[in-house]
Amino acid sequence: MRILQLHCDSIEYTPTKKEIQSAENIENPSTVKLEELVVAFIAIEEGDDSSVAKNAISQIQNSMEKIGCKKLLLYPYAHLSANLARPTTAMSILKEMESLATNLDVSHSPFGWTKSYNVKVKGHPLAESSKVITKDSESKTNEITSEALKGESTIRSYWKIMSPDGTMTNIGDFDFKNYKKLEILAKYESAKQRQVDEPPPHVALMKKLGIADYEPASDSGNMRFFPNGRLIKSLIERYVTERVKEYGGNEVETPIMYDSEHPSMVSYFNRFPARQYNIDSEGKKLFLRFAACFGQFLMANHFQLSHKNLPYRLYELTRYSFRREQSGELVGLRRLRAFTMPDCHAFCKDIPQAVDEIKVRFDLSQSVLQELGIETSDYEMAIRFTEDFYNENKNSIEDIVRKHGRPVLVEMWKEKFFYFVLKWEFNFVDNLGKASALSTDQIDVENGKRYDISYIDENNSEKNPIILHNSPSGAIERIIYALLEKAAKDSQEGKKPQLPLWLAPTQVRIIPIKENFNEHCISLQKKISLENVRVDVDDRNESIGKRIRDAEKEWIQYILVIGDKEVNSTNLSIRDRQTGSMRELSFDDFIQEIQTQTQNKPFTSLNQSTFLSKRPNLMV
Repeated sequence: MRILQLHCDSIEYTPTKKEIQSAENIENPSTVKLEELVVAFIAIEEGDDSSVAKNAISQIQNSMEKIGCKKLLLYPYAHLSANLARPTTAMSILKEMESLATNLDVSHSPFGWTKSYNVKVKGHPLAESSKVITKDSESKTNEITSEALKGESTIRSYWKIMSPDGTMTNIGDFDFKNYKKLEILAKYESAKQRQVDEPPPHVALMKKLGIADYEPASDSGNMRFFPNGRLIKSLIERYVTERVKEYGGNEVETPIMYDSEHPSMVSYFNRFPARQYNIDSEGKKLFLRFAACFGQFLMANHFQLSHKNLPYRLYELTRYSFRREQSGELVGLRRLRAFTMPDCHAFCKDIPQAVDEIKVRFDLSQSVLQELGIETSDYEMAIRFTEDFYNENKNSIEDIVRKHGRPVLVEMWKEKFFYFVLKWEFNFVDNLGKASALSTDQIDVENGKRYDISYIDENNSEKNPIILHNSPSGAIERIIYALLEKAAKDSQEGKKPQLPLWLAPTQVRIIPIKENFNEHCISLQKKISLENVRVDVDDRNESIGKRIRDAEKEWIQYILVIGDKEVNSTNLSIRDRQTGSMRELSFDDFIQEIQTQTQNKPFTSLNQSTFLSKRPNLMV
């Protein structure tokens, strides 16, 4: 079955003549006009049966709930397929679909008739969608998946926009004119189409800059990081870890594989929507972790906690977490099967304390992204919660949205489906209109009991804590993806792409005009490097022009060309890629300028030879 679904202001149709002999009988064909409805143009194909009808109407109802529409018109439309079912079969399935839609105001246009029609489609992100539904659409894979993942598509939810003042607007009624990225996110999240048709710009950049590439000898979605990439990745890891420890996170380390038949694992696995890697070892069925949750929870099970200890925070930087994402969704650094995730859990005594704590972590996440080079204007926020939790904690939810300062996408679940009752996330929207979650946090109301984690309250009673799941940055690889996508956009807009200086593999390059200046360049390189600056020397036997162009291609911000004048001067002649200017600065002023840009950030030395003549060329 093929369906083109439209959310419409109105449709007006007039049956003009019978197209086939077995067309539906209607008396006095006349014009019909319907308003504020969903129109489902449907082609019923050979092999479709009652199971397809049930699946189709279920998906239509689910999408209509999201946009808050209750009126449905089923419109037989043979032009969507060349593999049509027999008319009698098609008519039977159409009527079955109509009878199944018990909670909708449903009708159908005449089957087997040629009709003239006018349709006015709404302009919101969810107004247009298409579906292909077959008998085997639910069984295309032999992968072992959790019950949560299997059932994710059946969740009943409503999609809305919440403004900073707390106003909730149906997504179909919201004016996205000034919120184009939010509109992209709304359409992307509600459609849940993760497949990628073409590589986003960052893929070419990650190879060009010698950051990362696909590993052909591994499973898809497992990357190799070259020296430049490892340096960038390690600095981001260190920065995020330092910030979490400042916040109060206690850093731990846990295994990467677990027994899938462990009592706590069986239950949690079926509550977490992820595909996992499975391993058979000595009669045990193991799986590679898809998060740090269970390792930290099993550890917390051995803590004797008092209410005075709460909130108690555990943190791990997982290198790696593993998820068997579908192959069509894997692309560059955006979506991987093996990724590095900063994962911080806070154990809280109750919902009020959890809500207070989640606000602190919200501020932490905004600050971390800002310092990593991702501005608030670069991402949009989505927040998901159960209807009950919203009704009981409306003011607190509005406080969180107010912190964001812009309208956010809301998914409200009619009932609790996962282990959490609230989840917020910051989503980066890239140059191809794909959205990817960065920072996120969840309020988990199940796993304290599931893992038998307890604390003693003020009345000396034993209770299970509420658990928060926060990644203040999201996956480290995804941060690099976002920075490269931002740089690609700058390039498209005529600006020079650049990484934040503290993440640049080389911050300063020294280029001697002639070989007899090499000794001076080496001395200068040592002097600059003592100030915690990554500086190298291009001593290759190439023209000055080529060496400067190569430095530009590597996005090196500061270039020092050394000749007679520079050797004999007390100042440094600096080519500044960011401003495009040539300047003279004293050594101390130059170092101060660099340190101002890299202040409060971790530092590491060059991860390649100081001399370019000693480096191999990277073939990409």
